[in-house]
Amino acid sequence: MKYLTPFFLTICLFFSCTVDNSQNRVPNSANDVSPLLIGSSVPDIALSDPENRSVNLNEISSQQTLYVFYRGGWCPFCSAELSDLYEIENELQSKGVEIVAISPDTPEYLKNSLEDTEPGYTLLSDSSMEAAKAFGVAFRVDEETVQSLKEGGMDIEERSGQTHHILPVPAAFLTNSEGKIVFQYVNPDYRQRVDKSVIMAAVNSMLEE
Repeated sequence: MKYLTPFFLTICLFFSCTVDNSQNRVPNSANDVSPLLIGSSVPDIALSDPENRSVNLNEISSQQTLYVFYRGGWCPFCSAELSDLYEIENELQSKGVEIVAISPDTPEYLKNSLEDTEPGYTLLSDSSMEAAKAFGVAFRVDEETVQSLKEGGMDIEERSGQTHHILPVPAAFLTNSEGKIVFQYVNPDYRQRVDKSVIMAAVNSMLEE
């Protein structure tokens, strides 16, 4: 049996490396993302708030949380979604649910966005896209789209301070007090966002369990 041990160790190491690489792989299409499933735990990722202070998602996940991934303040569909969240944030907070909105925008851009409005929810910068990758909602934008956005005044390199050309598929993950995902909505069509009534239904269902 002792002669088989190195063989099995090699197999385990190979499998481990394969899994790690697949988790870090970023698809080239929004249709090919593999989001975290219900029952998964919130990844141990540190992001930055508008003041460039480090915020760990694991610490946030000790309470019921709605994580919302959006493309950035430049996206009109994202702005509409955040406005909808603003309308239900008081109700969510009364039920013990905090809102965390995550985008590739740098802390500076997040801070500038707060000049027009002061939402009660938390905005976090995922400029490196590590959180989007960990949640399985990151995809790489092709060069033609990058240039088209730039010509339209939406420079994703400037907004993120990065040249990775990665954006998140708009998504929402609701987690319970144990940091487990109990609801998720991920739609490759960036024009479609989860309705606030669906979010409230998911929250009420979680609280009834």
